Amino acid sequence: MAQLSLLPLFISFSCAFISGVLSGSFTLTNNCAYTVWPGVLSNAGSTPLTVTGFSLQKGESKTLSAPSGWAGRFWGRTICNEDSSGKFSCVTGDCGSGKLECAGSGAAPPATLAEFKLDGANGLDFYDVSLVDGYNLPMLVVPQGGSGNCSVTGCLVDLNEACPSDLRVLGEDGSENVACKSACEAFGDPQYCCSGAYGNPNTCKPSTYSQYFKHACPRAYSYAYDDGTSTFTCASADYVITFCPPISTSQKASSSTSSHPQAADTLPLVNSSMVFVGGEELTSRAEPQAAGSRLLSLSVVLMAMIWQTRLLHLLF
Repeated sequence: MAQLSLLPLFISFSCAFISGVLSGSFTLTNNCAYTVWPGVLSNAGSTPLTVTGFSLQKGESKTLSAPSGWAGRFWGRTICNEDSSGKFSCVTGDCGSGKLECAGSGAAPPATLAEFKLDGANGLDFYDVSLVDGYNLPMLVVPQGGSGNCSVTGCLVDLNEACPSDLRVLGEDGSENVACKSACEAFGDPQYCCSGAYGNPNTCKPSTYSQYFKHACPRAYSYAYDDGTSTFTCASADYVITFCPPISTSQKASSSTSSHPQAADTLPLVNSSMVFVGGEELTSRAEPQAAGSRLLSLSVVLMAMIWQTRLLHLLF
């Protein structure tokens, strides 16, 4: 009987142990009009998840459980295929494993990354969406069921179409831009890579190129020291990662953070007033309207000059 009396204590201890081992879950959803092959990489010292690569057809979702203290990243691979020898590869986000599973290999840039550190300082999860290694897909991260400053983050804009010409990655046939490089990858300059003499926040500053990413996606990391407006925290949450999220859903997700008073949306998810027009120049949508007004004014001036010329001809 004494042994039986220990059963409730054993059950309680087991539940506590399990709850400590399993920290949360990640649900990856593909809302793109095409197949996406997510990749998963666990940081050094973190237990790898049971799956490191898989495919998601349009509208499909897959949920992965993560152990306590897990740290790592997720990304989407695109335009993938298997050749006649069985080698699997992708045009963007390829992890170089030659297989569907990435098996400990990370994404070849450029790739949009969702990065996580669960159960970090003060028991908080730290997470962000990073464009430091470039961009290939729109992505949204939404915490669910957590407490604290559980802000939604991501990059919802399709940056491929408007990517600066010197950062573009073209598809296999060369007719479509399928990804957008970081300036570091494109030029290898220390000032863009935050390396060498630029390897600290005092010397490494936003470039025109990183500002292109930041203007379009204000909450995403745009360069290495973009921590202040790009890292978010939440406690005891599960996370939904959506590729190609619809803007309407994203807006609803943003409003859901109102249940957390500390989750002030100081930055919008999308800065829709900013568009890229070529080279290193960023401009607002108001500028085409201003350009139209200038063109109209010029037309009026030209017409006046023509009429004045005709009038002088008649008089003399």
